[in-house]
Amino acid sequence: MALPPSIAAAARACRPPARRGRRLPALWLFSDPVRLPDPRDAAAALPRGAGVVARGAMPVVLAGLAQVARRRGLALLVGGDGRAALAVGGGLHLPDRRDAAGVLPFLAARRAGRPGAVLTLAAHGGARAAARARRLRPDLVFLSPLFPTASHPGAPVLGPLRWLAAAAALRRAAGVGAAALGGVAAGTARRAPRGAAGLAAIGGLAQQAVAASPHCLR
Repeated sequence: MALPPSIAAAARACRPPARRGRRLPALWLFSDPVRLPDPRDAAAALPRGAGVVARGAMPVVLAGLAQVARRRGLALLVGGDGRAALAVGGGLHLPDRRDAAGVLPFLAARRAGRPGAVLTLAAHGGARAAARARRLRPDLVFLSPLFPTASHPGAPVLGPLRWLAAAAALRRAAGVGAAALGGVAAGTARRAPRGAAGLAAIGGLAQQAVAASPHCLR
């Protein structure tokens, strides 16, 4: 799948942070156990230097995804499992409202300077998100939802102005940049905040992503 021009332009307007002298990706593909359980094909179509956040991927899928990431020069983060992240040489993405496993071994490897040990957090704004970012000192926060999203139909959204305010609060509290996630697609990307630390999507970057319904989210 060719990258939609509007998403490509929005990603070019991002200002991703650097970690250990290397710039983090401006564009991220998220997998999802319901909407995109196998992101390997979508990852293979990403531009070189993009990133993938694998959430709830089966071990065989994660192993194949790690191969795609190495071949395509992609950054790979594993959602909620620090040991799995270390096993594939990737980073760790911590969810906001679910427990994570293997966090302490990952943080120890990160402090020791392990290559690729990027740490990111999910956040939805507010004082709790700022306090968590201040405590964990991640490399990047994925702040959502920017726009209405099929992953959480009917959920309140931040919108561009509130997203910018929440991102500014995170930067003041913890000195961390925020990437925009939620409802990012060809038709909405032009309204994404310019200068965000990154842009992330599920369906907007994957033809095989399916629209989630309240039934399948139960």
